[in-house]
Amino acid sequence: MPLDHLLAQHPQRAKLHNEIHARPPEALGTAVAITHVVMWADAAQRDASRAHLAALLRDQHQAMPDAHSTHLRADLGGYRLRWELHTEFVTWTFSVPLLGDAGKQGQLAPASAAVPREWLAQLPGQCLCQLQLWVLPTREFDKPPQLSALLREDSLVASSVAHGHGDVFTDFCIHADGSSRMLLLAGSMAPRRLGRLVQRLLEVETYRMAGLLGLPVAREAAAVLAQAERELAALADAIRSADRDSEPELLNRLTRLAGQVESQYASTQARFSASSAYFELVDRRIRDISESRLGGMQTIGEFMDRRLSPARSTCEWVARRQNALSERVSRISNLLRTRVEIEQQQSSQALLATMNQRQDLQLKLQSTVEGLSVAAITYYIVGLVSYLAKGAQKLGWPWSPESTAALAIPLVAGSVWWSLRSLHRRMFKH
Repeated sequence: MPLDHLLAQHPQRAKLHNEIHARPPEALGTAVAITHVVMWADAAQRDASRAHLAALLRDQHQAMPDAHSTHLRADLGGYRLRWELHTEFVTWTFSVPLLGDAGKQGQLAPASAAVPREWLAQLPGQCLCQLQLWVLPTREFDKPPQLSALLREDSLVASSVAHGHGDVFTDFCIHADGSSRMLLLAGSMAPRRLGRLVQRLLEVETYRMAGLLGLPVAREAAAVLAQAERELAALADAIRSADRDSEPELLNRLTRLAGQVESQYASTQARFSASSAYFELVDRRIRDISESRLGGMQTIGEFMDRRLSPARSTCEWVARRQNALSERVSRISNLLRTRVEIEQQQSSQALLATMNQRQDLQLKLQSTVEGLSVAAITYYIVGLVSYLAKGAQKLGWPWSPESTAALAIPLVAGSVWWSLRSLHRRMFKH
């Protein structure tokens, strides 16, 4: 019996194992037109993308994608389709072969021309990137007349790629048809190697645009941060000269400011983290294409370094600024709370001192009352003794009631006083 039938299998084993085979590059011929569309989509739009794909496949009598598929490749007769579902976007890549010497004649139609127009216009989501890429089997397509028909010479970027086995030209501009353009002269490059190179070039454009989504967020956050920093500076100055009565209001303002800063941090941190990851992928893909300078023109890596670095630095700077502001708010909040706590402790000490004074007064009043109590108790007991003496005279008591009462006063008063003191000593002892 095979070993895998004897061992308990992890439920995610097959899925994790096949992850290394997810979205593999597709072998390409050396004359092909490619249209690459990136649709920015939320969860509902990504589900709708799968349904939109299923509608196209159903019309072409192709097998339907399952509910958990994240990528699919299909040959639809006049063109090939590659569909990929990502975390935040969906990519649609269409490719058609170029016939004959189309490249030399300048007849470079886009691959999207072969796709049903109404279906293509209804792709779910918002178009973030639309790239037209042409791959030609030549290394001599570098004459200005042909290039000027496709790309803008004033912003032309070109480099030798794949260790000198191909040349790529682009201008990173959006043309009249709403697409950016790229031309790859592949020479005699092997189909699988060409497929890997094309996939990396498409990913450079995809991740570049995805990474730049953090830039408008950073600009909006920078304006809010500037206002919050001014508010924090004003609060710090007010705290320095604040009295006890104004401290609760300052603490309330500082708490609201801290809530505002943390709310903005929570709403932007995910976007900044995603942009940072996308920018790293751009750097990695540029390294993967192994480019070198071509004819003294600017390379893709140099262009990205000059044009993309400011946006990346802005996102990183705003993220650091948010962290620094959050730490400053926390420090000032702790300082103000410490100051309030110290004043509360001082107020508590003053209250305790007042309570001690009141307790001393109560003790003095109690002592006064005890003295009156001794006199009152003595008075009542002596009165009882006087009544006893009156009755005892008939039985032979030799002293008058008045004399008996007079003699009993010091004895009774001393006994009462001693009894009360003994009671106090026992109470204080416990």
